[in-house]
Amino acid sequence: MKTDDLIGLLSNQVTRVDRGAVARRFTKALLLGALGSVVLMSVAFGVRPDLSIVARTPVFWAKLAYPLVIAIGALTVVTRLGHPGARGGQAWLLVGLPFVAVWLAGAVVLEAAAPGERLPTLLGHTWRTCPFNIVLLSAPTFPAVFWAMKSLAPTQPRRAGAVAGLLASAIATVAYCLHCPEMSPAFWSVWYAIGMILPAGIGAWLGPKLLRW
Repeated sequence: MKTDDLIGLLSNQVTRVDRGAVARRFTKALLLGALGSVVLMSVAFGVRPDLSIVARTPVFWAKLAYPLVIAIGALTVVTRLGHPGARGGQAWLLVGLPFVAVWLAGAVVLEAAAPGERLPTLLGHTWRTCPFNIVLLSAPTFPAVFWAMKSLAPTQPRRAGAVAGLLASAIATVAYCLHCPEMSPAFWSVWYAIGMILPAGIGAWLGPKLLRW
C-alpha cells in the first residue's frame, strides 16, 4: 500500500470530536447536583425564615460569594486537570484566594471583638453540626461531579479527585447558605472551610479508584 493510500484510509476513519460535549456534561451534572443539594437542604434543614430580610444585607452576599468563587475556581481547575499533562495554572488562585480573604476578614472580626466575645463569635451557634451538614448536602453533588469527570482523562487522579470533591462541597455550601443562620466571617473561615475540605479529602481518596482510564 502506498503512503498516500494509507493516509487516505486513516483519514476516512477519523471521528469528529464534539468539543462541547464535556461542557454540556458538566453543566448537566452541576445543575442536577445543585438542585439536589437545595432540595435536600429544604427537606433536612429548611430555608431560614428571615432569608428575604438578610438577602438585603451585603454580609449575606459575601457569605454566598465565598463558596461560589471557590466552586468557580474548582471547576476551572478540575476541567484542566482532566486533560492529560495539564495543570491547574492560575486557576488555583480562584480556589485559594476566597479562603485567604475570609480568614483575614475573620481575623479582623475577632480582633475587634471583646476578649470574652471572641470564642462565641468563632463558634457561633452551629459549629458542632455545620461541617457535617455541608458534607451531607454534598451527597447529590459529589456523584454528579465525578460522573462528569469520567468524560475526561486526568493523569493525576488523586489531585483531580480532591478538586472534584471540593467543587461538590462548595456547591453544597452555597445551598447551605440558604439555611445557615451564621453571619460572621470568623465562623465561615473555620467551619465552612472544614465542611468543604472534608469532601475534598474523600475525593482525593476515591480519585484513583473512580477516575482511572
